[in-house]
Amino acid sequence: MDAGVALLFAAAAALLTSGLWADPARRALALNPNDQALDEWFLAYATRAYRGDFSLVTGALNAPDGVNLLCNASLVGLGLLFAPVTLAFGPHYTFLVVTAVNLAATGTGWYLLLARTAGLHRLAALVGGAFAGFAPGMVSQSNGHLHMTAAWLVPPIVWCVLRLATDPLAGAGRTIRRGLLLGALVTAQFFVGEEVLFLTATGLALFCGTYWLLRRPSVARLAAGLAIGGALATLLLAYPLWLQFHGPQSVDGGVFLSRYYSADLHAFTAISPLSLAGDDGAARLASGPAEYTTFFGWPVLLVVAGGAVWLWRRPAVTASAVAALVLCLLALGPRVVAGREQTDHWGPFALLDGLPVVESALPTRFALAAIPLLAYVLARVVDAAVTQTETLRLLVPVAVVAALAPLAPVPLPTQERPAAPRFFTEGYWRTFAPADGTIVPVPLPDSRDPQAMRWAAAAGVGFATPQGWFIGPYGRDGRAAVGIYPRPTAQLLQRAAQGGTAPELTDKDRVALRRDIAYWRASSFVLADWQPGHAALKATLDGLLGPGERVADVWVWRARSA
Repeated sequence: MDAGVALLFAAAAALLTSGLWADPARRALALNPNDQALDEWFLAYATRAYRGDFSLVTGALNAPDGVNLLCNASLVGLGLLFAPVTLAFGPHYTFLVVTAVNLAATGTGWYLLLARTAGLHRLAALVGGAFAGFAPGMVSQSNGHLHMTAAWLVPPIVWCVLRLATDPLAGAGRTIRRGLLLGALVTAQFFVGEEVLFLTATGLALFCGTYWLLRRPSVARLAAGLAIGGALATLLLAYPLWLQFHGPQSVDGGVFLSRYYSADLHAFTAISPLSLAGDDGAARLASGPAEYTTFFGWPVLLVVAGGAVWLWRRPAVTASAVAALVLCLLALGPRVVAGREQTDHWGPFALLDGLPVVESALPTRFALAAIPLLAYVLARVVDAAVTQTETLRLLVPVAVVAALAPLAPVPLPTQERPAAPRFFTEGYWRTFAPADGTIVPVPLPDSRDPQAMRWAAAAGVGFATPQGWFIGPYGRDGRAAVGIYPRPTAQLLQRAAQGGTAPELTDKDRVALRRDIAYWRASSFVLADWQPGHAALKATLDGLLGPGERVADVWVWRARSA
């Protein structure tokens, strides 16, 4: 049955991403195409490790200053793991595969933990695994946030903690081995999804603390195992953490406002627009379609509350319910918002807001850590009904499934997008830039429109790109900011694209161009036919650099012509 459940989850993930399968190069997530372009660049960059480039600070983006990958959701671990797919088929295929695998593998991991470690009935474990892998928060994060849905290492991490805490036969050797395994898993999760690791640690700490208050078990083995795992993880992550917080292009503070990325109180009882019974009007209760993290729906909340009351004598159920409640309260952010109206009530997150590490977290995502805890309560309710009562054996599972049915995800919305030009996919670019030289896409990519970053991704990030969509130290006093302030030539090209007419060029524009070429160390400028304002952009570049060359399906201007 275990293999059948894994196949069921894989089929569900394939259905969820079905809009991309027809042509991944020409299809994009309609609700968040920009983050998809960013993810594809990161996935392509990771393949450089196969050429011996293991740099965590790279000049391949935001040339020549570069980008600190650890200060961004850079998919280092996912990119390395799936690099063979990227090298064989391209980053657009890898994005699609990882989007599906993250959900299916996470659900399967929780199913196995519930069935084999917790010893629950297979039906109960199936219910819990399905909710943990495909809850509305996980589905919404699938819109371009691969680092948030890559939670398939969390069940093994939880397994290590549970075995350290509960195995009565564990001797020193077994405790050491499990502690070392825990440290290795924590290190791996750091590179797969650091924010998920932070949320997992928070959820586990709340659960274990509540459980200890209820039962007061001995924690000697657990403490020893955690110390061993922590020591190994500290040793392995010492340099990456230094690089992230103090290395080149590191950032100070968070870039996203906690009050904006907070959960609306009404969202907890709403049904996600990405669910079978979803209400499009509920979208207004979240900051965006990738942040429907708290859309549990009132039927599920009622079942969880009822189950927690019914099974209150089981400390693990009570601890899960209490920990989930605290996490959901943290998701409300520093000030409670109800129906998009800010109230006068402070949320618990206000006590943490501004603290190191926490300042980079989005409050609403604390609800993601509540998903496995709620899944455990749901699974325990079904298990108790199926295995312990005659009268409720059918009624309770039907009620739980009925509560979950409205949350069943529908396929992620997709849209058409232009494929990367053949100039890049077929290698023509090598004639116009040396290895790791700089090619300037026209107009230059930024956080509002990073699609031109896909050109470098299609070429295996064989050349550097100025500007781009990233987090860097370009805010006030060197604090975190999205992107970099565009240089004069970038501004000129942006005005041409937006206005649709070529501006009147001056000597000042030509002087600025020469300076920008020197700053970027640019080899050439490239313009695709489908770019908005194409005619205006071509006329502008012809005026600045002379007539462009038609190569494959783009126009190219050699920077030396300036």
